Amino acid sequence: MAKQMLIYENAVPISSERHRDLSVETGKDWSFARELNSVPLLAAEFAPAAGQHVIVFAGEGDQVFPVIILGARPGLNAHIGEKGEWLTDYVPAFLRRYPFVFSSNATPEDDKLTLCIDMSFSGVNTDGRGERLFDSQGERTEYLGRMLTFSNGFQAQFERTKAMTHRLRELELLEESRAEFHAGANSEAAQATMGGFMTVNRDKLRKLPGDVLEELNRTDALELCHLHLHSLSNLPRMSQRLEAAFAAEEQTTH
Repeated sequence: MAKQMLIYENAVPISSERHRDLSVETGKDWSFARELNSVPLLAAEFAPAAGQHVIVFAGEGDQVFPVIILGARPGLNAHIGEKGEWLTDYVPAFLRRYPFVFSSNATPEDDKLTLCIDMSFSGVNTDGRGERLFDSQGERTEYLGRMLTFSNGFQAQFERTKAMTHRLRELELLEESRAEFHAGANSEAAQATMGGFMTVNRDKLRKLPGDVLEELNRTDALELCHLHLHSLSNLPRMSQRLEAAFAAEEQTTH
């Protein structure tokens, strides 16, 4: 779940030669994320997300990363409505960045990041719908410049968040957790147990030495831990979303 390529199927480097006539149409349709039951969350997003979403940690080893829970099982995103609309106020940056993503050449001689676009995204077109990537002279448009800046900021925050999570693991603050969702008593399908994620152990956090707490406070990691723990109070709200999602799913199959 910590991987950056969850929804990308055909990401290719953006080129003025190959993509001069390309446009991207984005809007209020988030259907491309309908099968995601979690997405990565950056450290800078904890504050706006904690009031609506459940923030946990997922992955293994060096791949552990914060995520928000979107559904109780793979293939179900309870935050997307029937028409593809997003059902809460806050949309994670991981989804707002789509269909753009950085790719690393990952060679000792060249460690540059290259901005790519997912050609499988339904909004990518050559019909002029939405925003063009290049003008008639082959120069980068203001839109592409904004997306490049956004992706640069995303990548910087990704590295910062990865370092913060690594420090929490070093301090052995993360522990395996499970959540039970009871989204409607009359449906067996609406009873779900979700595991495979971690939460901060509140007691271990409280008992850390003063100098370590000061370090976490100085790097904002302490505040992020408290925002994460506060977000767990949104589990009942998640159950309500799941109940609506399960009901819609049952109507579709009957």
